[in-house]
Amino acid sequence: MAIIPGTATTFSGAPGVQGLREDLSDIIYNISPSDCPFTSNVGRGTADAVYHEWQTAKLAAPNLSNAQFQGDDISSFSPASVTTRLGNRTQILRKEVIISGTLEAVSKAGRRSELAYNLMLRMKEFKIDMESILLNNQAKLVGNTTTAPLMAGVPAWIFTNTNHNGTNPAGDGTNIRTDGTQRAFTEAMLQDVLSKIWANCNEEPDVLMVGGSNKTKASAFTGNATKMVDVATKKLTATVDVYVGDFSSVAIIANRFMRARDALVLNWDYWSVDWLRPVKQTELATTGDAQKRMILGEMTLQAKNESASGGVFDLT
Repeated sequence: MAIIPGTATTFSGAPGVQGLREDLSDIIYNISPSDCPFTSNVGRGTADAVYHEWQTAKLAAPNLSNAQFQGDDISSFSPASVTTRLGNRTQILRKEVIISGTLEAVSKAGRRSELAYNLMLRMKEFKIDMESILLNNQAKLVGNTTTAPLMAGVPAWIFTNTNHNGTNPAGDGTNIRTDGTQRAFTEAMLQDVLSKIWANCNEEPDVLMVGGSNKTKASAFTGNATKMVDVATKKLTATVDVYVGDFSSVAIIANRFMRARDALVLNWDYWSVDWLRPVKQTELATTGDAQKRMILGEMTLQAKNESASGGVFDLT
């Protein structure tokens, strides 16, 4: 069929096209991941200096020779227990926004204020940055006028309860762990770490935190070899959310912002984010026809006692 000459249409160049209104939805669809399991679950504290310190202690090993004479007098004493003093550097995180006066004034779809909309996005990005840095394999750094200070991340603290191919860090945040040859995550590796935590700590860990690929591996462990079908919903359960082992039970959660090669077994109570300067939005001086904002916070990671946690490292 043919269009009769002179028929008005919506095609480009046709009569009346110039007067068509745009059809732009007032909804902005943003599905970028922003959940941060580590930051959301660990404790929150305060720091009073750029080098934040704490102490750890542990009991002496059992003394199988502890047998005494009747009526014996004490002629020598065991030395007093000495604590270990640890510390981490604070790190400054920042996001910036600058919006022209015109852009803020014009009518927009999906948001009334361009400034408020961008501040909301930058705040989510700030949280993602923080989660990624806390779980990054980085050592603490003093910094200077040309190099920004750094805090040591979780992988740089864990050294007591590990299963790895590389080299463990010193455990005081001064150096990173040396990555080794990668291998597939197995249940035996997890059991090895859980048994070490049991031997070195009187508290059970809370969670096994892994990347997406190793969450799939954990769901295939022997403990879930028999898949369950809910008759009512006809749904096949093919995932493990809680792993019950010989030495402890841990929830299994996936984290998009940790290193895929790490599987962290964590006790939430023994980690905290300590703030020297809590996150604050600051209005910057106006130097032209634009509004400027800065989102800034300064914090550090406190590894209260790394032997309450552990990790399987060097995974594919």
